[in-house]
Amino acid sequence: MAEVLKLGKSESEIQETSAKVQETVAGLIDRIKTDGEKAVRELSEQFDKWSPAEFRLSKEQIEDVVASVSDEVKDDIRFAQEQIRNFAQKQRESIQDIEVETRPGVFLGHKNIPVNSVGCYVPGGRYPMVASSHMSILTAKVAGVKRVIGCTPPLNGEIPAATVTAMHFAGADEIYILGGVQAMASMALGTENMDSVDMIVGPGNAFVAETKRQLFGKAGIDLLAGPTEVLIVADETADAEMVATDILGQAEHGPTSPGALITTSRALAEETVKEIEKQLETLSTADIARVAWEDNGSIILVDSHEEAVIEADKLAYEHVQILTEDPNYYLDNMTNYGALFLGPETNVAYGDKVIGTNHTLPTQKAARYTGGLWVGKFLKNCTYQRCTEEASVEIGRYAERLCELEGFMGHKAQATLRVNRYSK
Repeated sequence: MAEVLKLGKSESEIQETSAKVQETVAGLIDRIKTDGEKAVRELSEQFDKWSPAEFRLSKEQIEDVVASVSDEVKDDIRFAQEQIRNFAQKQRESIQDIEVETRPGVFLGHKNIPVNSVGCYVPGGRYPMVASSHMSILTAKVAGVKRVIGCTPPLNGEIPAATVTAMHFAGADEIYILGGVQAMASMALGTENMDSVDMIVGPGNAFVAETKRQLFGKAGIDLLAGPTEVLIVADETADAEMVATDILGQAEHGPTSPGALITTSRALAEETVKEIEKQLETLSTADIARVAWEDNGSIILVDSHEEAVIEADKLAYEHVQILTEDPNYYLDNMTNYGALFLGPETNVAYGDKVIGTNHTLPTQKAARYTGGLWVGKFLKNCTYQRCTEEASVEIGRYAERLCELEGFMGHKAQATLRVNRYSK
């Protein structure tokens, strides 16, 4: 029987905050719909103190920014992008077009067609998330998207050089220094100076995520990525230092980031609480991580690994790190997660920054029905069919009866026309 040793905020408390965000975002989107570039510029000035002559960087500006970045940083970016590109290409190769003859003369198939244009948001704020450039822009390019644009906010009133370098290396066709709601709405709706895109992707804060939700339909989206989540599943073979480090490593993202421990060991649970307090005394981002842990941290004690799987699937967290004697048991049995990190040799930071899997992942229990961002998100699986005359007659006779069964006489007429025309 699972025992909750520590619990984070309730669903009602979380929903109350969400309602306020929804109202704010709706008002901002309406402003941009009505006033276009004028509203975008006003919001950029209000929220980011940023109002350049042009939000889009010129080729010369990009070249100057890239030249200003150290060789070591550029080498690190290239290494990370090599890993992400390699895995994305392998994923793309696994997605095949097909055509099969399902009955004599009946040919059915599907093609995987890239979306024509995508807008990628690369977050800034306290942490300029350079890695998001690889995860979205580069992955879209591997999928075959023709036009990929990127938006990222300014950093303390300046162009974020490392982020722009990563966006450029990833293959962005257009780069805009623009953040928040105004960036997402500009990409989805278009403005006088930015053509709209077919799809918007990328992580961001609560306002960015809510903007994506409200714009879904006007443009496609990858998924609704809320505050980052980490779950550690551990048994008596794990050590509290590693568990605490890996929880706090994600807690520093923001004060609303949930961190959880599911464990079969009461001793580990108790020691982890002490270790978290100890590490918070020296962690440079403790001002954020402490609030996240105190408000949103949870610990669940279970009797067995079977029960741990049940509880972990209920949480359906974004990142799930397995620190147990047999990590593969969870790979074989868990069904609800954004990404699994198996064993103490790996961790969420590897996935977030460099190892090759994508870091844009489902949160808020969306892992029950979707995976994370990958090349497949940028592809439309589109079917087609064709028949010989003989096959059209055979299929048509079934179609006539089935259409009449449902009362669709216009549909039946389509079938009857073919049956009469192609019957020998």
